[in-house]
Amino acid sequence: MRWTLPNILTIFRLIAAPGVALIFFLMPHPYSDWLALCLFVGAAITDWLDGYLARLWKQHSRFGAMLDPIADKAMVVIALATLMGLFGFNTWMIIPVAAILFREVFVSGLREYLGNTAGTLQVTKLAKWKTTVQMIAIAVLFSYGIFEHHFGMAVIGMSQDIVAQIFAGEIEDEFNLMMLQRWAGWAYYGGTALLWLAAALTVITGIDYLAKAMPHLREDPND
Repeated sequence: MRWTLPNILTIFRLIAAPGVALIFFLMPHPYSDWLALCLFVGAAITDWLDGYLARLWKQHSRFGAMLDPIADKAMVVIALATLMGLFGFNTWMIIPVAAILFREVFVSGLREYLGNTAGTLQVTKLAKWKTTVQMIAIAVLFSYGIFEHHFGMAVIGMSQDIVAQIFAGEIEDEFNLMMLQRWAGWAYYGGTALLWLAAALTVITGIDYLAKAMPHLREDPND
């Protein structure tokens, strides 16, 4: 393995994957929400940056080609598991998350079985868009966690103490409260919609990979 900057960025993304979950659950809120979001967004940016630098500096390597999709999947899978801890039993979350996780496991199994058979399951442009939408959706949903833990959820967007002071007439900040509620709503519903879009793209790319793999899965190649 060559210790090039693109490979180092890929390794950072791989290490950041469990780091997001550990920070989110082990550190006190709301600091963990901010740090987990920043770490996830920073790692997601490296997904584009390491490939760009590898092409720019002609530093492609077999190690990087092997590790890059693993790091991407680790980021997405662990982040989705973390979000399930945040949102709990939520049908609107569980269905797309289950679809994404099933596809990732299924395609990984196909790749392991087929190996590099004629480049059958090379990453497509649609699959790259799928990963991008997944990471944007996860980042938006992580931002919703900031509203939940930083401001409390009795009134979305504000802490219990501040809400009590507002209702007691000690703070005239109803406008800011309404704005925080609105931003929290955008984060939740916008992130959920993006997650469903990511799940749809994930399923489509999974079907595409299965169709490409079918000729290699038949007992008789002439069938």
